[in-house]
Amino acid sequence: MSVLDRAVPGAPCWVSLLTGDLAASQDFYGAVMGWTFRRGSLGEDFSVALSEGRPVAGISNVARRMGVSVTVSWTSYFAVENADVTASRIRERGATVAVGPLTVGPGRAALAADPAGAVFGFWEGKTLREWRIGRQGAPAWLELRTRDAFASAIFYGEVFEWATGRPDGCEVRYEDEVVMVRSGGHTVACLRGGAIEAAPDPQIRPRWHVYFCVDDVEKAVESALAAGGTVAAEPGESQVGHEATLRDPDGGLFTVATVTRS
Repeated sequence: MSVLDRAVPGAPCWVSLLTGDLAASQDFYGAVMGWTFRRGSLGEDFSVALSEGRPVAGISNVARRMGVSVTVSWTSYFAVENADVTASRIRERGATVAVGPLTVGPGRAALAADPAGAVFGFWEGKTLREWRIGRQGAPAWLELRTRDAFASAIFYGEVFEWATGRPDGCEVRYEDEVVMVRSGGHTVACLRGGAIEAAPDPQIRPRWHVYFCVDDVEKAVESALAAGGTVAAEPGESQVGHEATLRDPDGGLFTVATVTRS
């Protein structure tokens, strides 16, 4: 049974895929990542992906429930102490709160977009104790790809109280012109800028990008192609490790990697 615990304020606490076809998404990620699935506590339109029995991510088909079309995408969620206060901070800084805060199970959640348009979520409530970026089955890495990493760092730092000196909060440091976010001595996210131009192509718009750890990148690529996915970036080396960026059959973008950094 999963154990709930107090979340680290401002730290990543969950990732979820918003899809239009829950069963098809489960088939794809099961084939590529080896995940199994159980129904989520929120109903038949929600499921939890498991790796060796440990929760990895959520998958939801809210489109069917709401009767609307959606852009299939992975969303990163960050822990907050008060969702209403966080929503106010976001609006005060010229960004958008698109959904919520809403009561969801044992907590409150919301979806927002930063001033550059990158979508993210935030969560008020306890989180899974075993879910930590870079550990066990959780995602290996979260990365904001944006135009101005410094401006984004100011925005998220003020919204999530990064680098405020509080002992239970997140630290921020600059490394190779990249903003690194650390929690408990581990890097949990980075903000990278400069490589994205002002173009309408959804593949290069500002976004939070999710990395999942695999034992064999090339094998994951082969499995994705066999399951109807596509390759957005061929296998290669990066600052994170050996990686490849993939799209699921509905367009959800994610990266598989053998991560070398801590």
